[in-house]
Amino acid sequence: ALIQRNCTESGWSSPSPPYATACQLEDSSSSNHTEAKASYFVTMKVLYTCGYSTSLAALLLAIGIFSCFRKLHCTRNSIHIHFFTSFILRGVAVLIKDAVLFSDDSTDHCTMSTVNCKAAITFFQYSVLANFYWLLVEGLYLQTLLLLTFTSDRRYIWWYILIGWGVPMLTVCTWVVTRLQYDNHGCWDDHTSLYWWVIKAPILLAIFVNFLIFLNVTRMLAQKIWSPDISKSYKQQYMRLTKSTLLLIPLFGVHYVVFALFPEQVAVAPRLYFELVLGSYQGFLVALLYCFLNGEVQAEVKRNWGKWQSSMESNVFNLVTQDFTA
Repeated sequence: ALIQRNCTESGWSSPSPPYATACQLEDSSSSNHTEAKASYFVTMKVLYTCGYSTSLAALLLAIGIFSCFRKLHCTRNSIHIHFFTSFILRGVAVLIKDAVLFSDDSTDHCTMSTVNCKAAITFFQYSVLANFYWLLVEGLYLQTLLLLTFTSDRRYIWWYILIGWGVPMLTVCTWVVTRLQYDNHGCWDDHTSLYWWVIKAPILLAIFVNFLIFLNVTRMLAQKIWSPDISKSYKQQYMRLTKSTLLLIPLFGVHYVVFALFPEQVAVAPRLYFELVLGSYQGFLVALLYCFLNGEVQAEVKRNWGKWQSSMESNVFNLVTQDFTA
């Protein structure tokens, strides 16, 4: 809530409403309930910190694999790398936001309104938007490949980059200017403000378009699989390419749409659990589906591992031979 004070002849009046009411804090008579709630949030913070740390490690490893092996350099994997990077930014943004907003327990979060906390929230909102729009790019690219019968064109990569990074940047800049102009209160982390829709509406739009792509890709895939003109190898290629994206599109969007239909004060505990705890492991799931379980990646890693082993054995044999001939 917006807290106000009046300037009187005897000085400033007491804050209205009081901090405890504005922040919906518990009173002193319910200290046990307050301690239980504090313990709940501490446990949740530990869980999602572990989740984001696991995701960051998996995503960095996946980017390293795609970057190191030349055979894996293609438009599809370039888009995967951008998608992984958006997850990395999202995880880093959450950790930065926690460090800035909750570094000092003595600070009243309701009255906190610093440049650092606003910058942390702005970076967090940008990373979340970029995450959803790179998922949209994954869906668009998959649909393009199916329409063009696997004819890849690198011309589209710049359009994908513009959608994945440019649209979130334009949206966040609009949101920052709007908040500075009309609602420059607190740390901008309140979801009750009307201007929150500047962020929420583009996310819902990306989810809606992705859902339409999901339906269209499913329809095209069914047509191609049941078509007698498509060979068995092509059918396997279609299935291998689409299974990861078709799983991710509903997985990342369903819970956001469900909670978006309710006010922010409704179902707070389930919302926090889905968005923080389960959401922190989404990056690990993406790296698992697109990289670690990818047959092409596994074959390339095994091939290079075999070459490295053969090279090591050859070097050892040469050293032993030199010792005997010396």
